[in-house]
Amino acid sequence: MNQILDSIGIALSSIWANKLRSFMMVLGNIVAVTSIIAVVSLIQGMNGYVSDAIVRDVGAGTFRVERVGFITDEEEQRKAFRRPNVTLNDARALRDFGGVIDAVMAESGTMTSLVYHDVNLEATRVRGVSAEYEEFSGYNAAIGRSPSRMEVARNRPVTLLGWDTADRLFKGQNPIDKVIQINGVHFRVLGVNEKKGSVFGNSQDEFAVIPLGSFQKMFGARRSLDLTIKPSEPSQLDAAMDEARVALRMKRHLRPNQADNFGMYTSDTLMDFWRNFSKGAFAILIGVVSLSLVVGGIVIMNIMLMVVSERTREIGLRKALGARRRDIVWQVLTESTTLSIVGGILGTIFGFTAAWLVDVFTPLPSAIKPWSVVLGIGMTAVVGVFFGLYPALRASRLDPIEALRRE
Repeated sequence: MNQILDSIGIALSSIWANKLRSFMMVLGNIVAVTSIIAVVSLIQGMNGYVSDAIVRDVGAGTFRVERVGFITDEEEQRKAFRRPNVTLNDARALRDFGGVIDAVMAESGTMTSLVYHDVNLEATRVRGVSAEYEEFSGYNAAIGRSPSRMEVARNRPVTLLGWDTADRLFKGQNPIDKVIQINGVHFRVLGVNEKKGSVFGNSQDEFAVIPLGSFQKMFGARRSLDLTIKPSEPSQLDAAMDEARVALRMKRHLRPNQADNFGMYTSDTLMDFWRNFSKGAFAILIGVVSLSLVVGGIVIMNIMLMVVSERTREIGLRKALGARRRDIVWQVLTESTTLSIVGGILGTIFGFTAAWLVDVFTPLPSAIKPWSVVLGIGMTAVVGVFFGLYPALRASRLDPIEALRRE
């Protein structure tokens, strides 16, 4: 143990005595570990961020039925756009099917203008929802109240505004019972939705919710609807999806050999796609980092060979005084590993700093994971051992007499 500690002390003294050379020696390790820590922190932060956004949009324990659905293949997407629209009749077929399907919400959306006195908000998202919307998460009034089930069913001209929309329209005034124009039609404000935050810098609080019937009167009833379905129990999600598929195929008179002409997905579908994407990005990162570590390791090996050459007389003197070959190997390996780990520690600090700066100055979040620190520093330790082994063996084979003669 004392020998290892002495070797570490010698390595640290060498780093301090030759600062520039030591920095150039571990530069590859610094770059590699900085990349690992920064990218892993950003990917982990994005995983949590995207997961929360997907759950807010789709809803936990629910699934969506749409005309196209979630398709990543361009050719399949072109075919999907030829499918028939999802309509209120489809929603009714799902409700009437029974089984474990508990609630079905129909909705549609577009971008249009909102006006209050001299304030005009153009291209604001407007969502028309059916009366079942109260049973789903996402619309919860923080000020005032949400439109009641009866008001939505009877297509009353009432609306629930997003937090940022209300703030921009009324500029600090109380918005409750104020009358605004949505696409030129008057609606009474009943409440303001709780804050949702933003996703990648895009506000999720700029919207207006109105009854679906009123929406269809303004923008037409021929638009395809999005259906959100909730099972009676979250554990029965798969059974509810099977029932929904059967109900829609029966409603649309599809034969057994015909494919579904509608899309269906859950929040897990989107999360699986994101995880596969992030895994691919991480695999690419590992390839780039491995190349940096190999280059850094070669630099460490070359400089350790130079160090061994510079300290030939010292090594010869140690062997003449009784040092064994393994003592010399341990000394050189400890020095190369210590230098490599110092590069890993610096890379960790720089990586955390880079991730923190991205988190502060951009919409991208970050999350520091302890295993990424262990991975980064562990990889540099392995590099130090592997690429320090040849110089260590070469130093251990020096003949003490010849080494002492060296000037």
